Amino acid sequence: MGINIAKRNVFILSAGQALALSGATLVMAVSALAGTVLAPKPWMVTLPLALMFLATMFTTIPASLLMGRIGRRPGFMIGQSIGLIGALVACWALLQGLFWGFVAGSVLIGMHNAFWQYFRFAAADAADESFRPRAIAYVMAGGLVAAILGPELAKATRTMLDPVPFAGSFLAVAVLTVLSMVLLSFLRIPGPGPKADRPKTSGRPLAEIMRQPRFKVAVLSAMIGYGVMNLVMVATPLAMVACSFEFSDAAFVIQWHVVGMFLPSFFTGTLIKRFGVLRIILAGALLNVAAMGTNLAGQDLHNFWFGLVLLGLGWNFMFIGGTTLLTETYRPEERSKTQAANDFMVFTTVAASSFLSGAVQDAAGWDAINAAMSVPILLAFAAVVWLMVRERRATRVQAQV
Repeated sequence: MGINIAKRNVFILSAGQALALSGATLVMAVSALAGTVLAPKPWMVTLPLALMFLATMFTTIPASLLMGRIGRRPGFMIGQSIGLIGALVACWALLQGLFWGFVAGSVLIGMHNAFWQYFRFAAADAADESFRPRAIAYVMAGGLVAAILGPELAKATRTMLDPVPFAGSFLAVAVLTVLSMVLLSFLRIPGPGPKADRPKTSGRPLAEIMRQPRFKVAVLSAMIGYGVMNLVMVATPLAMVACSFEFSDAAFVIQWHVVGMFLPSFFTGTLIKRFGVLRIILAGALLNVAAMGTNLAGQDLHNFWFGLVLLGLGWNFMFIGGTTLLTETYRPEERSKTQAANDFMVFTTVAASSFLSGAVQDAAGWDAINAAMSVPILLAFAAVVWLMVRERRATRVQAQV
């Protein structure tokens, strides 16, 4: 594929990422509040959001395998269609006052989220080796738009369909999915081709692929980077309210956290190319340690703000680094099952951290949330150092032969 087509695909996928993450940010901002209007019992307020995460987790594997059979663009269109239906069902359920209808809409939105998570891999698949790290990073950079657009849409649409609050927000999500479908129609990524021309096998067994040291470190980096980030991010508004900050202060901190997550994407790929992917993952782990130290140092507004910005930076380096490293572990005919296994493990961790965050914050407090970061971050750091030492030894042995 020509470099110009690859760059155009990256631009389209980055814009699609911006629209998709704007919708996800909007849903995250209003789902629990909408649940308070409909939930028959207080403990069920966050049930739609929790089931949305679970739906994403369980859809990652079938979404990837489906796209392996029919191609990226048709697969993305199916995902956006599911999101459109889910947003309309959620909007209708709010207007009708139906809690379980709202749950059903949330589950469909979660399934849709699993499909667009593969935008980064679609960019990688369509790029040559030299452009691949930047292609992944540029797609992720679309999230910077979401940091601004998502919260602003939440504010603007909250009362759009008064007297029912938040129904207009899900109508806005439906509009975003339609815009994404129009945009993705211009995507030009070769499909799997005629069945007769496809590889006769799907490559090595998945277990063999997963035994590779680089696969293990890639998945571990993405899992820990995303899981730790989500654990702390979800607890932050609760901790800030407990410290008597206003909701607007918490929103300000989360917005800057999202900026920290995605702004570095404009140069993360270049840094990976210059310094190597393993060093960038190590830098991400160290940034997470700095975030933990900042959060444990005090509970003033500047601690929350700076700690969450560092947390976003650490996520960016570890997640994009892990994704880039993963692309080096499989052959073209193995990409669907390998990417599916990766994202299933990553989003299982995200779902678990979402469930744990509120419980740990309620039972043990903000300091315990941050102290809990230390073990997984140390594990990721040690795994990367182990791989670096292992590969240096292998290089020396080859040089001596």
